[in-house]
Order: sequence, then C-alpha cells, then structure tokens
Amino acid sequence: MTSALTIHEEVELWDESAQNTLQPKFIEPFEFYVQTPHYLGSGYQKHIKLHPELELSIVDCEFRDDFVIKYPTASHPLQFGVFLPEEGTFISGGGIQRENKVRYFQSLRVLGIDINMSPELLATFFPGEDGEIPPELKLLAKGDDWQTLVHPEMTPTVRFLTQQILNCPYQGITKRIYLQAKVLELIALQISPLLAGGDFYQPLKSDTIARIHHAKQIILCRLENPPSLIELAGMVGVSDRTLRRGFRELFGTTVHSYLTEKRMEKAEQFLRFSNMTVAEVANLVGYTHLGHFAAAFKKKYGMTPRECLLGKKSVSGL
Repeated sequence: MTSALTIHEEVELWDESAQNTLQPKFIEPFEFYVQTPHYLGSGYQKHIKLHPELELSIVDCEFRDDFVIKYPTASHPLQFGVFLPEEGTFISGGGIQRENKVRYFQSLRVLGIDINMSPELLATFFPGEDGEIPPELKLLAKGDDWQTLVHPEMTPTVRFLTQQILNCPYQGITKRIYLQAKVLELIALQISPLLAGGDFYQPLKSDTIARIHHAKQIILCRLENPPSLIELAGMVGVSDRTLRRGFRELFGTTVHSYLTEKRMEKAEQFLRFSNMTVAEVANLVGYTHLGHFAAAFKKKYGMTPRECLLGKKSVSGL
C-alpha cells in the first residue's frame, strides 16, 4: 500500500526527528545531523553550511514503505543534485516550482548530495564580463517565473567527485575548505555545457513518455526473462540514458528496482495462493539462485519465501 504525504507532513516528520536526534561526536560546528524519521525509513541527512548562502546536504536513506510526497507550487532555490544508486543528476533552477508528486519505493536507497544556493551567488562564483550572472546561466535564476529543470549527464568525473564529497577525509576547517572546493568543481562541471553554449536534457516529450510506459509493460510481461537495459531501450526506440532518466522521472525508481519490485509482488501472490514450491516460484519470476531470491524477498517483505508459503504475515501487515 502506498502512503501519501503532503509537504507539511514531511516537514513535520523531519522537524520532530531533528529534535530527537543526538548529534554524533564527529559532527563539526558547521554541520547538522538528522536521522531519517522512523515513519519513512532508516538512514540520515547531514546538512553542511559552506557559505551563508550555500548549503551541502548529504543524504543516505532507505524507505520503509512506498511513499508519494505531494509538493505544491512554491518558490524554489537553485539546487544541484547527484544521486548514485539511481545514476541521476539534476539542476533545479531558482524560480517557481510547479506542483508535483515524487514517489519513493519500499527498500529504495537514496544516496547522494543536494547543493542549495541562492541564484545570485552564481554571479559571485561564475561572474560574467559585467560582474553579473552570465547570460548563459540566467535560465537558472527565474525569480517569479517557472523554474528550469534540467538533467546534466552523469559522467565518470561527476560520479568520482560525488564520491569524494561523500567520503571527505578531513576534519575541522580543512574539511569545510575541501568541501567548498569540491562543490564548486561539481557545479562547474554541471553548468559547463551551458557556458559552452550547449544544451541539457529537455523535458520528456509525449512520444518519449509513451515509449517509457511501453518499456514498463515489456518488463511486466517478461519478469522471468527480462531484456537487458540496452536491449529494452532498443526495443522501445530510446537511448539507455533516456530510459534510465524516464523511469526515474515517471515512476520514481530505477529500471532494476522496478523489475525487482514487480518480481517480488508476483512471487508473494504465488507463494500465498498457489501450490508451487519456493524453487518453482523463484524460477517463475526469473531467479535461478534460490539464495538471491530469498534475500530479495526478505528485504521486501521482512520474511523468507518459506515463511510466506507457510502463511506468515509480513511485518508490513500484508
């Protein structure tokens, strides 16, 4: 069952968790650590003040259930994000964010970084000839207009820089200086195509959205023998990069996570309502290794396939 939250409910959950979180001994004076609200899942967020108008957030969270969080139309800061498990990157420009919904799936791990800054800070770090925001970057500072949302490419350098930020080896003021340098380097990489006159991803076209939905249907029909990511992209006529991005935008998950989710759902139904053995069910949903099947099933439902076969209810109440 999917739970729906408003932005106000989400904020209240994080605020309550912040009040109850004890700051670890290793936390610096310019950092603030918050455990993920138990209602949402496990993990943490760490907010690091690098500049009065520049904050780095490190996120490592795994969700307990399926959640849809509803965000209303509202003013939004300039935000740069990189998330490693989903291979996702984005720039959410300063301006007015449209009403939207973000979906998170049970056991989905979100690991990555958010960089929030005021759009005016672009003129400080990346000034144009007149000292103002360069014309090429003004689309990231829309003010009272609709924000620009773009998706830079996930390059090996971007991935490596993100790992360096996540695994900073320093403490104290050296840590702050190191993170400032790495964050600015990452932002420079993200905006370099714009400064060079290039283009980012544009919003998904209706034809592309239809192809992504077709890909989802192919997965559902071939749970026991799914095509590879590249094969699936070729079958629906998009690049594998567009397929990965489309799944994340439309369904809030990766292709692999979606496949696993649907395999487990089908497996649970067979275990509860058929006369098949665990091995037969595992084979039917595409697993040749019983250990891998059992691990994925227990992660999803909190019990082993055999326990499900014998009629035990999952910890989630299913």
